[in-house]
Amino acid sequence: MLFATPRLGDTAARNLAALDELRAKLNRETHRPAPWMGTLRRLVTATTIAQSTGIEGFHVSDEEALSLVTGAARAGTGETARQAVECYARAMNHVAVMARDPAFRWLDRVILDLHYDACSFQRDQDPGMWRTTPVGVVDGRGRIVYQAPPAGEVPALMREVVEWLDRGDLDAHVVVRAAMAHLHVVSVHPFRDGNGRVSRIVQSLVLARDGLLTPEFASIEEYLGEHTPAYYEQLQRAHGRTYDPRRDAGDWVAFCIRAHLDQARRRLAQVQEAATRWEQLERVADKRRWPDRFVIGLEQALFDACDRTSYAREADISAGTASSDLRRMVEAGLLVQTGQGPATRYAPSDALRAAVAG
Repeated sequence: MLFATPRLGDTAARNLAALDELRAKLNRETHRPAPWMGTLRRLVTATTIAQSTGIEGFHVSDEEALSLVTGAARAGTGETARQAVECYARAMNHVAVMARDPAFRWLDRVILDLHYDACSFQRDQDPGMWRTTPVGVVDGRGRIVYQAPPAGEVPALMREVVEWLDRGDLDAHVVVRAAMAHLHVVSVHPFRDGNGRVSRIVQSLVLARDGLLTPEFASIEEYLGEHTPAYYEQLQRAHGRTYDPRRDAGDWVAFCIRAHLDQARRRLAQVQEAATRWEQLERVADKRRWPDRFVIGLEQALFDACDRTSYAREADISAGTASSDLRRMVEAGLLVQTGQGPATRYAPSDALRAAVAG
């Protein structure tokens, strides 16, 4: 037995209608062929992942997350927080592929594989396998605040969850279905560890399969990371102290709708800021009569000290041309070179920051 999808109250219904307008506008903005979208997508993805892994105690800065997500940095052995970010990024890349797959079907293997993607660095926690032991959620004082269903019930419950994901409540709004998917998975707590991460990833996949927004713009992990106490409180109110699907999930769904509203407003603001920043960087390049591609290098540096490889890839130029371009930006006093050889990076100078700020 699973939780019933609730009827929306008047406030939640109004919020959902407002959200639909915002998501439609965000869809139009993010699907425009704007040159700044690549950098913005990477930034949003990195922030989302840093916040979601941070909920479970794996803390890295947004800058570190961006380097790890783009492959500019790699996690070392034993660097569990950085490994968590790398693995979460792998799971979200998998979500992006499944979102576009016309032959996609919800199967138990989908959830198991996403768990393996996100938790493969935790070999002692059986990544990619249902748990075979009891598990509970403990608060900061060591008290059990939620006791998950017995391990023996997990396979059957997850079959129900998968069947619901494939065929259940298909007439419900996708944001409501995504919230319920999150609740179903996290309440069963099917894994020894990583249940929160996987529940949030599954929620993102439900949203991405809707096709309106790509995973990085559809998810609410950033909001949940910034409002973790409220997030946990709403989950606790929804599923109680033990698994009880007779409880009303209305407040949980309403909370998720509010989170989506906040995220949609924030993403729209970020898109508008990115457009303004690009225009300012174009003026910097035009003043020096540089080719348009120089703007890409300047913008990359502003977010995460760029390197020759990432600049060459995004600007679609040779490594030699990229080196020459970056050297000219350094000589102009807009970039600062750090490191040597393969570790060479290019950070924004104070002059570049001032030009963008002005």
